[in-house]
Amino acid sequence: MPSLFRFLAVVAVIGGLIYAGMLALTLFVDVKPREISVAVPPDRFVKPQR
Repeated sequence: MPSLFRFLAVVAVIGGLIYAGMLALTLFVDVKPREISVAVPPDRFVKPQR
């Protein structure tokens, strides 16, 4: 039973570190929005005939 508690504690610590890392990324990284333009060929619009 102690090995189960140790395993759960390690999993909880790793999960907490991942959560803290994601939270730090959202708080400290500023995303600069930019416009994206992608050319789509006209043949992609046509549905294939059955």
